[in-house]
This record gives sequence, C-alpha cells and structure tokens, in this order.
Amino acid sequence: MTRRDIALAQLIGPAAAELGCDECFDLVDVYVDTELAGQDADAAIPGMREHLAACPACAEEYQSLREIAGQEHPRR
Repeated sequence: MTRRDIALAQLIGPAAAELGCDECFDLVDVYVDTELAGQDADAAIPGMREHLAACPACAEEYQSLREIAGQEHPRR
C-alpha cells in the first residue's frame, strides 16, 4: 500500500464495517495468530483489515506483533 493509498483510506474511511481502536487492540493478537495459522483472518475478524489500513497506531501494533511472531515462528 502506497502512502497515497493510506492517506486516501484515512480520508475516505472504511468501505465496510470497521472495528474501533479498543476492539482492534483486544483482537490484533488473535488476528495475527489466525494469519500465521494460514487461516482467513479477515473472515474471522471482519473489519480488522479496514481499521488497520486507516489507523496508523493500530497498524503499528499489528506490524510489531507480526515481526515478533515471525521471529518466534520462522517459516520452514
């Protein structure tokens, strides 16, 4: 996603249902675990992807968790 895409998403807002920051912080670890398990995280937690695209603070938390989880569970 380019900077322009991110700025546009933040300006326009989500096209679908979106989680709030509190819900996002409560569920982001489950979302990451679901992704790493090879399951459909977007189906498991609707609205998460849209929220992450529009919220820099939550996106940073998501990226941090992905990096930590990737170090703990390297791909084989």
